[in-house]
Amino acid sequence: MESHRHHEHRHAGSPGAPASPPVISPLEGTVYTCPMHPEIRQDHPGSCPKCGMTLEPLMPDLDDDDNPELLDFRRRFWWTLPLTVVVAVLAMFGHNLGWFEMATQSWIELVLTVPVVLWAGWPFFVRGAQSVLNRSPNMWTLISLGTGSAFVYSVVATVAPQVFPDSFVSMGRVSVYYEAAAVIISLTLLGQLLELKARSQTSAAIRSLLGLAPKTARRITADGQEEDIPLAHVHVGDLLRVRPGEKVPTDGTVVEGSSAVDESMLTGEPLPVTKRVGDKLIGATLNTSGALVMKSGHVGSATVLSQIVQMVAMAQRSRAPMQRMADQVAGYFVVGVVVAALLTFFGWGVFGPEPSWVHGLINSVAVLIIACPCALGLATPMSIMVATGRGATHGVLFRDAAAIENLRKVDTLIVDKTGTLTEGRPRFERAIGFGSFAEDEVLRLAASLDQGSEHPLAAAIVAAAKEQGLALDESEQFDSESGIGVRGLVDGQALALGNTALMQQLGVNAAPLASEAEALRAQGASVMYLAVNKALAGLLAVSDPIKATTADALASLRQANIRVVMATGDGLTTARSVGQRLDIDEVHGEVTPADKLKLVEKLQAEGRVVAMAGDGINDAPALARADVGIAMGTGTDVAMNSAQLTLVKGDLRGIATARELSVATVVNMKQNLVFAFLYNALGIPLAAGLLYPFTGWLLSPMIAALAMSLSSASVIGNALRLQGASIQEP
Repeated sequence: MESHRHHEHRHAGSPGAPASPPVISPLEGTVYTCPMHPEIRQDHPGSCPKCGMTLEPLMPDLDDDDNPELLDFRRRFWWTLPLTVVVAVLAMFGHNLGWFEMATQSWIELVLTVPVVLWAGWPFFVRGAQSVLNRSPNMWTLISLGTGSAFVYSVVATVAPQVFPDSFVSMGRVSVYYEAAAVIISLTLLGQLLELKARSQTSAAIRSLLGLAPKTARRITADGQEEDIPLAHVHVGDLLRVRPGEKVPTDGTVVEGSSAVDESMLTGEPLPVTKRVGDKLIGATLNTSGALVMKSGHVGSATVLSQIVQMVAMAQRSRAPMQRMADQVAGYFVVGVVVAALLTFFGWGVFGPEPSWVHGLINSVAVLIIACPCALGLATPMSIMVATGRGATHGVLFRDAAAIENLRKVDTLIVDKTGTLTEGRPRFERAIGFGSFAEDEVLRLAASLDQGSEHPLAAAIVAAAKEQGLALDESEQFDSESGIGVRGLVDGQALALGNTALMQQLGVNAAPLASEAEALRAQGASVMYLAVNKALAGLLAVSDPIKATTADALASLRQANIRVVMATGDGLTTARSVGQRLDIDEVHGEVTPADKLKLVEKLQAEGRVVAMAGDGINDAPALARADVGIAMGTGTDVAMNSAQLTLVKGDLRGIATARELSVATVVNMKQNLVFAFLYNALGIPLAAGLLYPFTGWLLSPMIAALAMSLSSASVIGNALRLQGASIQEP
C-alpha cells in the first residue's frame, strides 16, 4: 500500500531538500579543484598536476575578487606586452629601418625577450616540467617544448653564431625567432585570461543561489536584547526575529507570531504560505507580512539552500561518460604530437628547401603549439557546468554528469502516485466500522497508531481525529511494513493499518468490507483496512487531489514519445481511477517495493530505457535500479539519495525541462568534441607544412598560438550558449 510507505523523519523544515552531498566545511577553507580532473583537490590556488589547468574554487562565493591566477596572469601579460610588441616590430621591420647592425639587433631582441619568456612564461615552463615529472603529458608539455626550443635556438644563434653553417645566415645574421617565442607566450597568456574569465561565468548559477541567502540575522539574546549578527555566527537553538520584508535567515521553527512566507524560490508555490507557531521555516524564503520569532534548527551547510548549492557544485565537477573517450584520446595525443613535431623537424631538415633546418625548427614549433589538447579537455566539462547551473535555476538538480547524458535516452517513465501525480496533501474522507467498532473508534485507533508516521496520508488521518476532538493514545512498538502499511500497540491492542496485502499477511479476512472499499477506490480514494488483534475492525478512506500541473506534464512527455506507466501501492481500482483521469493506459496497483523493482527490470529486459519518478522509501530500490531515478523534492531523503535527478518543486513538468536540457547539453558536448578534433585534424597538417608543396602555405608559430588560444575560448563560448538555450520552464 502506497499510503503508509515511509515513516522516517525527514530533514526538518525541508520540503524540497535534496539528498545530502559530500559537505565541504567552511572551517576547512577554500578547496580548489580542476574542471577536467575533479578528483584533484588542494587547499590553495595553483595548477592541476595532471593537465596543468588553473584550479578553481570547488564552491564559488559572492566575493568580487578575481581568481588569484587570473590576477597573476593579467599582471604578467600587461607588463610584458610592450616588450613583445617591440620585439615583433624589430623582427618584421628592423632590417628595413637600418637602425642597428643585424647582429646587434639580435642582442637587443634577446634582452627584450628574456623578461617575456623567463618571467611572463615561467608558469608555463613549470607546468611543462610537472607534466613530465608526473608522466602526464598535456598542453603545457607542448607549449614549453615549442617556446623553449625557439628561445634556446635563438639564444645560441645570438651568443655563438659561428656554430651554425652558412645556410642558417640571413641578412647578415643567423636567423633568430625571439618574436615567435615572445608572441606565443603573450598570446597564451591572453588565451588563459579569456579562458579563466569565461570559466568564471559557468559558476553564475551557484552565485545566484548563494545570493538568495541573507547576509545577517537578528538574534534575541538571553536578556531580551536584539542584535544584528553575520549569518555565519548563527548557532543551532538561537532565537531569531524575522521582520516583515526580511528573508528567513536559516532553517528552523516558528516559536512566536504568524505570517505569510513566500517559499516560491524553493517550492514554486506562487502564493505565500501561512506560518504559525510550530511550523517549519526554510532559510532564504521571504517573510511577507507579520513578524516572527524563530528558533534556528539547521545552520551553515545543513540548510536546504546549502544542500542545493552543494549538490549543484558536485554535479558540475562530475565527469560525463562521453568525456572518457576524450580522456583516452588526449593521453596518447600529446605523445603523437611530439612524434609529429620530430618528423616535421627532420623531414624539413632533410628534404626541405634552404635553410631547411630553420624551416624544420619553426614548423615543428608550430605543430607543438597548435596541437594543444586544451579544447579537447574542456569540451564536456564546460557544457556540464553550464547545464547543471541552468537546471538549478529551474528547480532541476542533476546529481552527476551521467544523469544529464542519459536522460535524453529515456523512453519509458514509471511514476508513483501519492506525492508524484497527486499533491501529497490528502484529505480524510470517511471511516467505516465493522462489527462492534464504531466509525469514531476506527478513526481514533488509526490516528493513535499513525502518530508515529510523517506520511501525508497518516497526517490527514491524525488531523481529522484531532479536529473531531478524539482523544489519542500513545502507540508502542511502531513498525512500518514498507509499501503495505504499519503496525503497533495501542492500549495493549495489536493494531495493523494497511492494504489488502497486509491483511492477507496477517491472516485477516477483509472480504466483509470489500464492496465498500471498491466503491471508494472507484472515486479515486486510498483505502486502508484497520485490524485489531488480527480481526477486521473497519476501513478508512483518504483522497489526494491530482496536482494541477500533472496533466500538462504527462501530455508534454507523451509528445516526446515517452511511455508513462503508473505503479502505486494503492488498490488497483484507485490506481485505475487516477489513471483514467490522466489518460495513463498502463497501471499497476498494490505493488510492493520489490514489485516496483521487478517492473523496472522487466521493462529494461524489453530493451526500454527506464526512468522512475517517486518520493518515498518504497520507491528507493526502483529509483536506484532505473536508468535515471527522479525524486520529487517534496519527498524523503531516502528517495533523493537513490535518485540521479531531483525536482525541487515536486512538479512533473520538471522532467520535460530536464530532458530538453539533457538533449541540448549532449548536442553541445558533441559540437565541442567535433570542433576540437577537427581543429587538430586540420591544424597539425597545416602547421607541419604538408600543404607547402602544393600551395606554398606555411603556418607561423605566432598564428598557431593565436589559433590555440581561440580554440579554447570558442569551446567555452559554445558551452555558454546553453545559458540561453530554449527549454520548457516548469
